[in-house]
Amino acid sequence: MANAYDMIRRTAVDLIESRKLDPQRDREAVEAAVAGVVDDYQRRAHLGEGRALHDPGEMIGRVVRSIAAHGPLTEILTRPDVEEIFIEGPRVTYIDGSGHLRAIAAPTTEAENRQVVNRLLADTDRHLDTASPIVQARVLSDSARMTAVIPPISDGLSATIRRYALRKETLPSLVELGAMTPAAAGFLWAIMQTNLSALISGPPGAGKTSLLSAMMTAAPPTHCLRCCEEVRELHVPIVHGSYYEARPPSLDGQGEISLRGLVKVVLAMRPDRIVVGEVRGAEAFELTRAVNAGCGFACTVHANSAREALHAIVNAALMAGENVGEPIVRKVFASSIDFVVHLDRDSLPEPGRERLRRQIMEIIAVVPAMREDFSTEPIFAREAIGSPLDWTGSFPPEQSTAIIDRALPHGLDLKSILEGRGSPL
Repeated sequence: MANAYDMIRRTAVDLIESRKLDPQRDREAVEAAVAGVVDDYQRRAHLGEGRALHDPGEMIGRVVRSIAAHGPLTEILTRPDVEEIFIEGPRVTYIDGSGHLRAIAAPTTEAENRQVVNRLLADTDRHLDTASPIVQARVLSDSARMTAVIPPISDGLSATIRRYALRKETLPSLVELGAMTPAAAGFLWAIMQTNLSALISGPPGAGKTSLLSAMMTAAPPTHCLRCCEEVRELHVPIVHGSYYEARPPSLDGQGEISLRGLVKVVLAMRPDRIVVGEVRGAEAFELTRAVNAGCGFACTVHANSAREALHAIVNAALMAGENVGEPIVRKVFASSIDFVVHLDRDSLPEPGRERLRRQIMEIIAVVPAMREDFSTEPIFAREAIGSPLDWTGSFPPEQSTAIIDRALPHGLDLKSILEGRGSPL
């Protein structure tokens, strides 16, 4: 049946192109053309030229979806509970809201999936071809980020589509979801009233971008936020400031605007806080200049613990190749990063399904170094996912505490927030 589908689809595509039909505007004509091709196939099959279709109507619908929509991916691309979609050659799997990995029921081919990827890219300025075998782009009306790779870089088509437009969490909503306690949320809110810097870490899918988004909503409207991303994921309304997105080189290799270049530019635009959606490389070095510019920053990084996140951002900064030694970079970050928030995730079995849990595991303060390595103090800690997130009884360094207290509304101080006696939320 797969061979019959390929044959019918190829014939239908050739016919539609020869008639110069637009699959979006001429939907009825496209459906009629496909129905004609299926009828012709059935006629020839009954004459002994092939195997007749069991359900011609189902075949017509499948081919029309492939040509005029997104083929077998049409349904999961519109389902709000689908978080990520993985395309590996002819195979398509996805993660739903429960965190469970599932496979789509409809069969697909690699050629068909490649057409879906190309159609998603058609509304962007990005191209996937032998000259540009790796691409990242915002797709589906900016509701998702797609990363796609083709040969010779990969063995076959390999793409991931990650939905993010529905992430509009706030600190209170994350408390309701069990990601943190009211005291921890109040503490993060207090940090965002200042220009103190925060690093958010965790494995993929732990909720780093969601937490960063929620923290951005807590920033005062008078603060200037300059947000730089490789591919835009954050969609928090900004009263004062703007969003900036990197751009890959054009087909002739010109016009590239790197994430590092964006961070360097916004440093000259008087930000109160620079936000970097995800730090992975040389852009980290430009963040070392933020301390000299007198502004704070907030960014995410992949790491397995809060302390590992500090080493990860140092290693990323060294990728800039500025001939600056690791001890110097570490010293600069030790004086410019004030807090690290680490998240993790797991799946909680429930009757008939699994539920994905994303929780803050620890919040640590970076304190004046007593040795060459980073010195830290835990402020909140959780023994394991599902255990309570407790205040350790410690306070941030005296200077950071004084900065926070000065920024808080009258009658509220950091001690009352940490002890749970007062909440700004």
